[in-house]
Amino acid sequence: MSKFTIRNEDYAARTRASFTRQQFMETLGARITELDAGFCELQLPYAKNLTQQHGYFHGGVIGTLADNAGGYAAFTLLKPADSILTIEYKLNIMAPANGELLIARGQVLRPGRRVTVAHTDLFSVKDGIETHCATSLATLMVLADTPDDPTKET
Repeated sequence: MSKFTIRNEDYAARTRASFTRQQFMETLGARITELDAGFCELQLPYAKNLTQQHGYFHGGVIGTLADNAGGYAAFTLLKPADSILTIEYKLNIMAPANGELLIARGQVLRPGRRVTVAHTDLFSVKDGIETHCATSLATLMVLADTPDDPTKET
């Protein structure tokens, strides 16, 4: 049971639909693997084109997953007519993201009517072992009465 107030009973389908519209996530190969009110887990399989010179997941990829996991965790708590936009996030990379999979687990710390704060922990998985490789803190603004899907009116 969620500790958050659910403002949209259809939040899971709406969140997945929004994620699908993010072409960059498709380009990277990321997918939502777990979703709950105030929580979003993303996974990204290793691909050579997502790495830096040492063969680790690139910091930009780590930051992108952190931003999206926290953002979609926040998105699950919105009213159906609202959307969300990242204002700021801080990323601390604590270990090389060295493995066959990158996991981002975003969790809302404080939802608000105008501003939401979310935290994301990222893990690289190698030989079945998760290593905590990064953490982020994000501030997101609620865009009241702003459709997430620009082709639809609210």
